Amino acid sequence: MTIQDLKNKDLILLESISGSRSFGLETENSDTDIRGVYYLPKEEFFGLNYIPQISNETNDISYYEIGRFVELLQKNNPNILEILASPDDCIQHKNPLMDLLKPEDFLSKLCKDTFAGYAISQIKKAKGLNKKILNPIEKERKSILDFCYILENNGSLPLKKWLLKNGKTQEKCGLVNIDNTKGMFAVFYNESGDLHYKGIIQNEEANQVSLSSIPKDEQSVAFMFCNLDAYSTYCKDYREYWKWVSERNDDRYNVNKSHGQNYDSKNMMHTIRLLQSCEQIFKTNSLNIRVENRDELLDIKAGNWSYDAVMKKAEELIQSIEYYHSVSTLPDFPDLGKTTKILVEIRENLYS
Repeated sequence: MTIQDLKNKDLILLESISGSRSFGLETENSDTDIRGVYYLPKEEFFGLNYIPQISNETNDISYYEIGRFVELLQKNNPNILEILASPDDCIQHKNPLMDLLKPEDFLSKLCKDTFAGYAISQIKKAKGLNKKILNPIEKERKSILDFCYILENNGSLPLKKWLLKNGKTQEKCGLVNIDNTKGMFAVFYNESGDLHYKGIIQNEEANQVSLSSIPKDEQSVAFMFCNLDAYSTYCKDYREYWKWVSERNDDRYNVNKSHGQNYDSKNMMHTIRLLQSCEQIFKTNSLNIRVENRDELLDIKAGNWSYDAVMKKAEELIQSIEYYHSVSTLPDFPDLGKTTKILVEIRENLYS
């Protein structure tokens, strides 16, 4: 079933402009997102062809089947509550049965987890992005040799520098664990290579150093420390950084890079907006998605706020949410019995 099928068969119950235009945050470059609700014909609903959601290829137009829509309302899903709370000037079509669903019947203390919880996850992501922008990782991957150090003159020298300084190669080295230590090794060297030491590593991709069988009469030439913990952290950061590079939206990244604030300004604008919505829910027991501080939010989107200023704003909102949540008169969860009764009434009217 397609969106056009929904229209041809008159199955749409609600259709509304959503996103930045519904929040009052649109600019001349803003897209027009459409969200809505539909119902399945009786035969398909009771049969084996239940379709919970229908979207176009770019997902800027999406419709939810009424059962799935109410299920997500019951879970206090922010996107779904915002569809139900669409301003009148954004609603393009509305079946009178949709008036049975009122945002205030679904608002509950669960919104702290769904609204603020999601926003906090975005703040953590912003902190991670800030770290990635400020600490780029070279494409050429380091090996474990870069995390090995030779103990020398009451200090240490990077292994690679020590090898170069002494005209040695890692392939002719042999390592032996030093008892009762972590990451410490005695280093042996065989110039001729006839003892077949395994080297410090066997290949550049190795994640561990190699140990060799050393004849008893051989003398060590140095002691080496291998910082495996630092190497493991580097490998994790390397994977995450280059995965982020491959998946990032380059157009948005270049915008963020141009304002120089080291965070995704558009994402943080919506994060602050979401926190404000959550605060409003617990202060007023209602949800009005049209913002009252358009200029301030667009200022954040434009990158005119420093990273620290945005983080401070977010932390202040989170503290306010904690307080108003603690004194809120909202129920812990939406009334499941009432929700079920409303959904049944809607379906009975649709299929009667």
